[in-house]
Amino acid sequence: MKKLLLLVGWIWGHIFPFYEIWNAVKMYIYTGYYSYRFKSFGNKTIIKPSFLMTKGLKYISIGNESYIGHSVQLTAWDRFQDQIFTPSISLGNNSSIGDNSHITAINNISIGDNVIMGKRVLITDNAHGASDPSLLDLAPNKRPLYSKGPVVIENNVWIGEKATILPGVTIGRGSIIGANSVVTKDIPPYALVGGNPAKIIKILK
Repeated sequence: MKKLLLLVGWIWGHIFPFYEIWNAVKMYIYTGYYSYRFKSFGNKTIIKPSFLMTKGLKYISIGNESYIGHSVQLTAWDRFQDQIFTPSISLGNNSSIGDNSHITAINNISIGDNVIMGKRVLITDNAHGASDPSLLDLAPNKRPLYSKGPVVIENNVWIGEKATILPGVTIGRGSIIGANSVVTKDIPPYALVGGNPAKIIKILK
């Protein structure tokens, strides 16, 4: 049995380079298929297969040499029930969205250049019902969407895995957002933050 498993491993090792080539080919085909659906789509930008496009790519702009990871959801809602919105999401040059992340807008989310996100990051400019007591007897998915304000992430920001960026927040350039952080208010430039809610640990510059 061990010899058989070793043989299977040996065969797979010789096939693997071709498998990697196929994955690369598939990624470029996938990128080409989706790229024309965006408002704009930069040169040398890649979408990893299993991208979850659910709403409003025509309101989303992607810069040059950027990367959208596996199973990313980008949703720009222009209509919900009887509400009408003019959403916008932009991702700058040389920026990346980690696997399984979700970015959702009814207002505006602006992400700058050279921004790196870990896996499972959530960035949202909206919520259901704004915690209005008069709406709490409605099912959450029946409450009107509400935006406290746009989200702005400036250049050279590093966002750790499973971080959450909430509506109305600006994150200053060069900041580092720790893994699992929940950012509820503005972060100054060059700050290291962490926690729930996120607090400034150190100013780095």
